[in-house]
Amino acid sequence: MPPFTVLHVCMGNICRSPMAERLLVLAVRQRLDRLGVDPTRSDELLHSHSAGTGGWHAGEGMNPPAARQVLARGGEVEGFAARKLRSDLIDAADLVLTATADQQEYVVALRPDAASRTFVLGEFGRLLGLVDVVALPPAQSTPDVVYARGVALVAAADAAREGASPLHSDDLDDPWGRGDQCFGRVADEIEETVHPLTTALLP
Repeated sequence: MPPFTVLHVCMGNICRSPMAERLLVLAVRQRLDRLGVDPTRSDELLHSHSAGTGGWHAGEGMNPPAARQVLARGGEVEGFAARKLRSDLIDAADLVLTATADQQEYVVALRPDAASRTFVLGEFGRLLGLVDVVALPPAQSTPDVVYARGVALVAAADAAREGASPLHSDDLDDPWGRGDQCFGRVADEIEETVHPLTTALLP
């Protein structure tokens, strides 16, 4: 049920998945603003959150260079706290986006019934280009319609991959312990998926 829920997964939940979580929220708010809809309504339409396959950083804030990337692009980092992935988070997600293929396998091992809605982030961005968005439910900036369109979009992306495995190039590099340039490149790659996703949900 609404809102359409996207769960982002990486290893420690302090770098890649928090950036993806907050950059998707930012993309939705920017899209609503362009559509003349109050951006603060984004939470009614889409819930973006994240978790890590490991719990080493549980309770910690975003890694500083990751936070800098989100802030520099206009997003928010307040209120973020890292947490370990749980089965109930997967069960409640309409779309699970992982940083790597290994993490996708981890999610599916934990919840096999989530396989059809779990993708490597780069893989999902690639598959979006194969989806016929005209065939999706008609677009409207209301929770029920965005939810229906999102669920149909995920099903179409799953059909488009036809059981094929993700490509190695779909993985996001782990920027932990590396410089701002690496974090910036990873954030750019995240935006290459979250922006088309937002456009498909809210054309």
